[in-house]
Amino acid sequence: MELNERKKQILRAVVENYIDTAEPVSSKSISEASGLGLSPATIRNEMSELTSMGYLEQPHTSAGRVPTPQGYRIYVNELMHAHRLTMKETEEINKVLKVKVQQLDKVITEAGKLVSDLTNYPAYALASAASPVTIRRFDFIPVDDRTLITLVMLSDNTVKNKLMTLTRPLDDGFLLKLGAVFNANFTNRPEYEMDSTLISSAERATGDVYGITSAVTAFAIHTLSETTSKKAFLTGTSRILEHPEYRDWEKAHRLMNYLSDGRNVLNLPEPENKSGVKILIGPENVAEELKDSSVVVTKYELGGGMEGLLGVVGPTRMDYAKVAANLSYMANTLKAIVDGKTNLPVLGENKEEE
Repeated sequence: MELNERKKQILRAVVENYIDTAEPVSSKSISEASGLGLSPATIRNEMSELTSMGYLEQPHTSAGRVPTPQGYRIYVNELMHAHRLTMKETEEINKVLKVKVQQLDKVITEAGKLVSDLTNYPAYALASAASPVTIRRFDFIPVDDRTLITLVMLSDNTVKNKLMTLTRPLDDGFLLKLGAVFNANFTNRPEYEMDSTLISSAERATGDVYGITSAVTAFAIHTLSETTSKKAFLTGTSRILEHPEYRDWEKAHRLMNYLSDGRNVLNLPEPENKSGVKILIGPENVAEELKDSSVVVTKYELGGGMEGLLGVVGPTRMDYAKVAANLSYMANTLKAIVDGKTNLPVLGENKEEE
């Protein structure tokens, strides 16, 4: 059954009331506070239908209603009003970020801390290459008959080098063979393809008796791993204990353990488009530990072929509009700072939009 306008207005009122109070919502409270001009009996009937449709649920027989993940999803997609930050909020973000960037060369870490402070939820931030980095070219430069410099040029136009010392003198022409084989077989490959089979084939092709092929491959793998690895920062994990949904210690402990594992943070979802916001509600999250929580995350450009992610994890009873507004503004401000802009926009108004 499709939701009519009255049901949508009542569902919006229930969600927003529950976000504010963390208590099951009664028809009487909606009638008194929503301004819909409907009687408690009419609202009660509509809430009953919304429950049968799967958008609301009743924790206890005599209790009011609370939104289900399906109800939150309709709210996020169709019903919530855009939240506009106040001038005070945006000026404070600009002030803090400017100071932090001047004091610390850790923009990503500070952004995560500020997001956690603004939303009162655990926040995570990470940076990674926008696209996989590979090696574009190998060069081998002899220093003397037992020493050479290995140079690799990466697909992001950075150059890495390593000085290598051999136990025996190099034969004439060996470095030319080495360069030809590596440039033909090791370029434009991800690190996991540089396996023992490829190394053995390269050793045979070059007639390597120095062990240099393995050393160069190890350097190439290390360089790619170091360049493409994501750096994740998590802050404010203990904040989940401030929300009534996590009064159950076992539930809170399970979520905190999940977030404390950096590998899990790295695998949290990201928006499909740059500068977009992605919202995953309850069961929409793949991880079992997040089934009762929501994740809101945004993406922004850091420059130099890098992207940043900012996200929060909290209860499904989350003020999605405000969280999304904070993340979007934070991402835009960080991008402006990274781009070297000194006049940061103030997008807020003297009061929040109704």
